Amino acid sequence: MHAGKSYKLSEFLVWTRRKIYALFIIGLIPVILYQVLDFKWLDIPWPIIGFMGTSAAFIVGFTNTQTYKRTDEGQQMWTTIFSLSRSWGIISRDFFNNPEKSRLLIYRHMAWLTALRYQLREGRIWESANKKHNAEYQQYYCIPEWETSFESELAKYLSGEELKYILGTNNKATQILSLQSQTIKQLYEQDEIVVLQFVEMERSLRDFYTQQARNEQMKNSPYPRQYAIINTFFIWLFCFMLPFGMLKDFDRLNDVVQGAMKGYMVWLVVPFSTIISWIYISLEQVGESTENPFEGSANDVPISQMSRSIEIELREFLGEIDLPAELQPQNDIIL
Repeated sequence: MHAGKSYKLSEFLVWTRRKIYALFIIGLIPVILYQVLDFKWLDIPWPIIGFMGTSAAFIVGFTNTQTYKRTDEGQQMWTTIFSLSRSWGIISRDFFNNPEKSRLLIYRHMAWLTALRYQLREGRIWESANKKHNAEYQQYYCIPEWETSFESELAKYLSGEELKYILGTNNKATQILSLQSQTIKQLYEQDEIVVLQFVEMERSLRDFYTQQARNEQMKNSPYPRQYAIINTFFIWLFCFMLPFGMLKDFDRLNDVVQGAMKGYMVWLVVPFSTIISWIYISLEQVGESTENPFEGSANDVPISQMSRSIEIELREFLGEIDLPAELQPQNDIIL
């Protein structure tokens, strides 16, 4: 997530520069055919280009709206997890007079957060984080889950026996919550909590399972591929056709200009078509980078930073003073 005022134009140009190069070539070829090779018949009526541009704008607008909703939903899910985690910390500390068990339940919850965020950072074939323009931009920020091993992080919160068990399971976050339920059952059977407290704590686990399932559904369900491909196809088709529709109009400017540019006005098709096409392509690229809010791109939901904030608050509930530092943005990017 970008935590600064805004992206700089220079950053945006670097991020999109490969497509700018392609758009420049796409604009240059029709001009060479028209001006150098004298293919004066090359012309697409402007109303057709206008209709295609309107259609492309509608499609890219629809796509960006839907992809933003996915990121917004991811933010809402983790805001809910944040709130539920605070509640879990309070009830784990205050529902019974057993500091050892309180610490066990709270540390296991931090292990669950760790397992969940590591699972969400795993790659999927449809994600765009490893595309050249996104992978290159990763030099400006860090992805904690890619820099430290899952086992070493989980070892901070679980005993050796529990760590060995969890590492051998398939869905590690699910099994950590299962251990929580077993401990709560033991507390109830030992009369350390009453039935209403038992029910409340199990209800909290159910809420965590619900949020985990929502996160997993978001992670494992890409933005519909049929919409993604038609968006990309229409945008590039428009960018290819655009300079052909501008040739005649810029050529007519030779009748009203004087000086060095007279007879060469058609060459202005190259920069102007590149600029217009860049607007559409950039919107398409922004939408693509917003599709998957947990993939490790600069526009992700900051689940690492939120997990660290939750950990600090929960450990303060236990009275600990040797707390980890809050994660800070790097070049205004925080994950």
